[in-house]
Order: sequence, then C-alpha cells, then structure tokens
Amino acid sequence: MKKKIGYFVVAVIIMSVSACNNTKSDSDMNEDNTVVEADTVDATNNFYDNAETYNLETNELEILGEVANPGKVDFSALPLRTVIVKETLLDENGDKFVGAYRYDGYSLYDILNHTKVEKKNADEFPPIIDQYVEIENADGEKVVLSWGEIYYPNHLHEIIIATKVMRIVPSKTNELWPLPEKSKLVVVSDLITERNISSPTKITVKSYELDLEIVKGKDPMYSEEFSLFNNYEKFKTYTTQPEGYEEISLHTIFYGRGRGIHSTQPFTGIQLKYLVEDNFLFTKDALQKALIVFSADDGYRCVYSYSEICNRNDQADVLLLYRPDEINKGAFRIYPSCDFFSDRAVKCAMGMYYSEI
Repeated sequence: MKKKIGYFVVAVIIMSVSACNNTKSDSDMNEDNTVVEADTVDATNNFYDNAETYNLETNELEILGEVANPGKVDFSALPLRTVIVKETLLDENGDKFVGAYRYDGYSLYDILNHTKVEKKNADEFPPIIDQYVEIENADGEKVVLSWGEIYYPNHLHEIIIATKVMRIVPSKTNELWPLPEKSKLVVVSDLITERNISSPTKITVKSYELDLEIVKGKDPMYSEEFSLFNNYEKFKTYTTQPEGYEEISLHTIFYGRGRGIHSTQPFTGIQLKYLVEDNFLFTKDALQKALIVFSADDGYRCVYSYSEICNRNDQADVLLLYRPDEINKGAFRIYPSCDFFSDRAVKCAMGMYYSEI
C-alpha cells in the first residue's frame, strides 16, 4: 500500500510540473523567440496552438490628439487578447494571399479605455460617434478607424496591436507562411488586410470636421433628398431609392445605448457598400485612409471608415433604407448591422461625405 501511495505522489508531482510547463507566458520563450509549448500531436481540439509562437519586435506607442491625458501606452497593465486572421492584400492580378495567423496582443478597446476624450466640437456636438483615430507607424504610413468600430461592434477586442504571432499551418501541405517580424495593427473584420500596418507608434484621436446646423428636438424630421459629397463638394443627389441595387432584409434586435430596445423587426434596404464602391473606388488608399460620414436633417452625424462599410469579411452589412412613408424618420435611413448599439443608425439621412486623411 505504501508503495502505491508513493507512486501516486510521484505521479501528481509529474503532472503538476507538466501543467506548469504548458502555461504560456513571456518567460516560456527560447532565445530565438519561439514558445516551447506547441501542440504538435493534436492533444487538444484547438487548431490555433499547433505551431511555434514568436515574439514580434515592439516599440513605444503614444496616444495623442483630442484627449486630456496624452502619453505612452503601458502594455503591462492590459490583458493579452488573441485573434485569428487570413491576411490578404490588393493586387492588380487579383487579391494576394499572404498567410493565416494567430496573433496575440492588446486591443485598441483596452488601450483607449481610460483615455479621457476632449472633443474640440463638444459644445456643438457632444456624442462620440463623429470621432475616429489615425494610427501611424514608424515609416509614416497612416490608417483610420472609426470610434464606432472600436467601441460599438458586436464583437469586441478584435482590433489589436499584435506582439506575438503563430502561423496557422495547413495539416496536409505544411506550408509555412512568411512570418512578420515587427508589431502590427490587426483588424480582424477586414477582408483585404491593408490596414494591418507594422510598427504602429502613434494613435491620434480626432473629431470629424463638418459644419452643420444642429437643431435639437426637431419634430418632425424628414429629408426628401440624400446627397453624396466628395471632400465636402456635392456631386450627386437621390430623391428615390438608388436604382440597380438589390434589396436585402436583415433580422435585427435594434437596441440603443440610451433607451434600450427599439424593435425586433427586420430592416430592408440596399447594401450600402455597392453604392459607395460605385462612387468611390475600392483602392488601397480608400481602405487605409478614407472616412465616410452620414448627416441627418437635425445635424446629427456619425463616422464610419470606408473599410468597415466596403471591406468586411463577416457579411455584417450597413444598409441604406428608403422609407418615404415614415414622416418622422424618412425618407432615407442608415442601418449598421455590424453594431451592437443603434447610435450610428441615422434616420432622416441627408448626406454622405467621403474624404481621405
């Protein structure tokens, strides 16, 4: 009996040591930056731990712009997040697949969470939905993200600054995708990943400049026209639903950040991305740097990035609705199925403004 107890104690000790060795931490890195524990025998059902994980070369990241507490980001105070992506870039001969990866890093949600925003147009328009961020890297590349796609999406923490990477290796071909070497902005919802720039160094918080009259409590609200603007210059106006676009219906739970549940009825309209692409070309510059702002009859406005409207890999479309019979909501309306809250659903939409930073 004593011998059996002794074997049991030894087995428990061995299992405990093994469990400790399977806990991922920065201290588990070899000198060549690879993680010791890679599940090469499919011991678990996790497809995203089967290869070595590598540290990425990191640099300081600074928050600037319309904030009360600018400064450098303290990554040590933030939780590590994990995302998976299939990176693909634009190419003249068709989209160019780069590789499939698991990235570990720190979400923009967490990075900006304790940033106190000081909007320069707060007296005129207090809501945060006209805000966006510019992210710049050490080479001077810039990309934009709307505040809404950071804090309003149905799936949080899917925009990260990656500090670790693992290839997701095909089990039959064992093809090894090229490994990035430096920290990277990773936007999971992007189909074409042109916004995934390396070595980000600055996050600048801004409000979109748009001179509109604010009429609080306007009743009724109605707009018979929906106009398109390029760099604030009007070039097209619709008085009925744009022709040549198929309508789709999206079943929704329409929920506001302030008033809670609005409805559970479906929204039917055209996919806005096709209207946008027909008027503003799908290019690398547009994907990285373009913003689209929708304005309403009472001066309400909200910001989207071009990429979150036209470049989604989750089919969470933004719709343009035409409802001329809705006297206090029509005739045009914007509905974002990608958002948890309804704040960027613009009723009585009058204008769509396109610009590149």
